[in-house]
Amino acid sequence: MYAVIFEEHGRLDVLVNNAGGQFPQSAIDFSKNGWDAVVNNNLNGSWYMMQHVARQWRDRKQQGSIVNIVAVVTRGMSGGAHTCAARAGVIHLSKTVAVEWAEYNIRVNCVAPGVIFSEGMRAYSPEALSEFDKSNPMKRFGTPWDIAQACVYLGGPSGSFITGEVLTLDGGGQLWGDLWMQGRPDYFR
Repeated sequence: MYAVIFEEHGRLDVLVNNAGGQFPQSAIDFSKNGWDAVVNNNLNGSWYMMQHVARQWRDRKQQGSIVNIVAVVTRGMSGGAHTCAARAGVIHLSKTVAVEWAEYNIRVNCVAPGVIFSEGMRAYSPEALSEFDKSNPMKRFGTPWDIAQACVYLGGPSGSFITGEVLTLDGGGQLWGDLWMQGRPDYFR
C-alpha cells in the first residue's frame, strides 16, 4: 500500500491509524480468539502501519506525522479490558517512538475519544445508549467530526511542535466519573 502511495503521489504527510474493534464483554468470559483478535487489530495493526510508514519517511528523508486513535483508558473500562490493554500499548508505544523518531522529523501522537456517536455504538443496548450521554459534564455525545478535527490539528502544521502526546476528547468525562453502566451485564448484547 505504501509503495503505491509513494509511487503515485511522491509523499504521504499524515498517517491516521483509526482501525480498531472490540466487543463489550466481561473480561472473565473472553475467549483466546476474542482477546487475540482485539489485541492483534488494535495494537499490532497500529504498530505495523506506524513502522512501515516511518521507514518510508526515514529512507526518503521526508517528515511525517502519525495520529493513533486510541480510547480513554486511564481508569480502565469495564467490559473493555481487551481494548484497554491494546490501546494502552498503543499510547506508550507512541510515546516511545515519538522520542526515537524525532530525529527523522516524524511526530507521533494519539487522540483518545470518549463516547462518540458513531456506528460503533450499535454494540450497546438502548438502555446503555440512554446513559452514555450522561458520561460527561457536557452531557452529550462527541461526533466523528470532533475526532477528525483533532486529527487535523495534531497531524498538520498546527501540531508541528507536538509529539508523544495524547489529546483526550471526552467532554470532560475523565473529570466527571466512571461509566458505571458499562460494568452491568445487561448492557452487553
